[in-house]
Amino acid sequence: MLPDAPAMLAVQGNAVLLPQVPSFAIVGAHNASAAGRRIAEDIAEALTKASVLMISGLARGVDAAAHQGALRAGPTLAVLPGGSDVAYPLENAAFQARIGREAALVADHALGIAPLARHFPKRNRIVAGLSLGVLVVEAAERSGTLITARLALETGRDVFAIPGSPLDPRSRGVNDLIRQGAHLVESATDVLTHLPEVPSDAPLFVLPMVSEIPITEDIPPEATPGEYGHLIDLIGMAPISVDDLLRRCHLSPHALQAALADLELEGRVDMLPGHRVALTGRG
Repeated sequence: MLPDAPAMLAVQGNAVLLPQVPSFAIVGAHNASAAGRRIAEDIAEALTKASVLMISGLARGVDAAAHQGALRAGPTLAVLPGGSDVAYPLENAAFQARIGREAALVADHALGIAPLARHFPKRNRIVAGLSLGVLVVEAAERSGTLITARLALETGRDVFAIPGSPLDPRSRGVNDLIRQGAHLVESATDVLTHLPEVPSDAPLFVLPMVSEIPITEDIPPEATPGEYGHLIDLIGMAPISVDDLLRRCHLSPHALQAALADLELEGRVDMLPGHRVALTGRG
């Protein structure tokens, strides 16, 4: 349930976790304080014990702490900015492998794809999209963590925040979220009290049956790999709405999604927030 949902996701581990609800994300500063890491661990553990699936991005700091706390009580879901076989950050390599064995790693990139700066907002939108709500533990005013909070708000998810000292720059972003109406959180109970329910007719994520997965026959000859010249011309360097592209390219929705996925893997286009696409300029 995202306006720019990826055409596919790669999963290492237990794919059944993907549609599990309730689900909740915990994110925060990479240079988190010891107190911030501790509260992320404790809340993640308590939520997991309450049968809430804890999701984060496996970055250093708050993300890693949240995954650590969750694994003390059950599974966790880690969304990666590159391929699931590429460790990032390197210091979390062993931890990433453990999550792949005991829970699940999720990526919208193929194996071998290294994390790049433009991949992180895309990773953040998946973290927000798979969650009923997002808790921000620590974040500076211009922190990348706030991108996840903004994406959560834009897609109708609830935002939660841990208040911090006004003297700590890492608290300015979260305190501002609270001023804007985010749920103030001091313990897992505050999350559970305000965690919304997913409508029965609108799950966050539906794991398709094999028969529901689009097959290659749905892709017309003009959309086969390597034959995207007309599509490239339509996209151009300026971002264009995928819906607008669909109206202009005369491909079926499934064919267009397959073509864009191929082009993105080849490094020729970038999928952008707001369900838009643009050429990368790399050929």
